[in-house]
Amino acid sequence: MTELDRLTALFRALGADDDAPGWAESEAEEGLPQLARYRFLRTVWQDVDAWTTEAPRWVAAYRSDGVAAGAVDRALAAGLTPEDLGELAREVARETAFGVLCALADPADGSLPAEIEAQLPGWRLAELDLAGGLTGRHLDALHEDFADLEPKGIVP
Repeated sequence: MTELDRLTALFRALGADDDAPGWAESEAEEGLPQLARYRFLRTVWQDVDAWTTEAPRWVAAYRSDGVAAGAVDRALAAGLTPEDLGELAREVARETAFGVLCALADPADGSLPAEIEAQLPGWRLAELDLAGGLTGRHLDALHEDFADLEPKGIVP
């Protein structure tokens, strides 16, 4: 099995399906951390989608013991369903995730004077090898692929 075949199989296992060969080729030929990138974005989408797929469970949990119990009760009393609340929560989670990914790419958001922002540290998401060591490759501009990897079967 070639490295390209191995990578393609891993991307397919993560759900890349027809896009798996392209992702694998980009990793193998360009040296980009595409497998780490895809895996990270897939994980983010799983968390975002859980607000919809797990709506009946979290709505019930929030009603019994949650900081938003009153808001959930009022929404249900107004006629919203757990599924409606799930769609709303998913959209908020999607927007929040996208905002965090944008901030990873460019932490200077203009909310502070430029001379202050210039003195502040930034951050970076780094790829690790199987032993947990740094590979030296970084996952940059994750927001650029976020919408493209939105699961197609779960979108409300």
